[in-house]
This record gives sequence, structure tokens and C-alpha cells, in this order.
Amino acid sequence: MSKPKILQEGTSYSFRSYFELPNDTDEILAEFGYKFERQRLHLPKTTREIEYLAELQQQLEDTIPYVTLSSETAKREILIAPVLARVAVMCRRLLRIEYPLKVNEQLQGNLDYFIESEMGLIVIEAKRDDLRELVNILVGILE
Repeated sequence: MSKPKILQEGTSYSFRSYFELPNDTDEILAEFGYKFERQRLHLPKTTREIEYLAELQQQLEDTIPYVTLSSETAKREILIAPVLARVAVMCRRLLRIEYPLKVNEQLQGNLDYFIESEMGLIVIEAKRDDLRELVNILVGILE
């Protein structure tokens, strides 16, 4: 017996819609013919000195006590945007904010942040509890 389809033909889905589905990630990806696998992420590291890293860290530490981080927008503007702006400057790449992307009717919407490079791309869609981990990863890359 085959499993019922999660995504309905003729229905338009935004990126946000996928977070609202009751299905697990592996089930949704299977609809697109992909497999979901958990594994440790090994990000590239640099040995070069990162300009303004101390200033960025100080800016975040100075700001956080005086800002309520109770909404997704506040977290994005106070925590994520300053880090990604520094990454864009360092890499000399355009940082696109609220970037509209349409792959097809089942995969479309606005990405919070998008950085394209010659070797690939970074797409960041920060949701709820993963914001803290995202900041830790990005700051870790910069160190």
C-alpha cells in the first residue's frame, strides 16, 4: 500500500508552509525524490585574521542586554544581520535580504538571507529555536 501524498498537486507552497506541515523532514524530502540524512557538518575554517571580529562581538554583547529578542524579526535584525553583513564584506559577496525565490509551485517564497558565491551558495532561513545555533555556527566560522 502506498503512502498518501503530502503535497497536493495544484497547491502552491511557500518555504514557510513546510514548517507548518505536520510531517517529518524526511517524509517531505521524499516527495521531491531526496533522502534526509543527519551527519556532522564540517565547515571550512580560515587561518587569516578576520577584521573587525572583536568589534562585531562587542557590538552584539553591548546590544543584547537592551533589546528584547522575543520575535523572529528582532533576532534576525539584532543577531543574524550584523554577522551576515560582516561575512558579505569579508567575502566580497552581495547579501540579499528577503530574497524572493521560486523553484516551482511547490517550492517558493522569500529567503531571509541569501549569499551567492562562485563555489556555491549560502541560504539562511532562521526559524524559532535554531537562531541560537545559527549564530554560534556563523561566529565559529568567523573565528
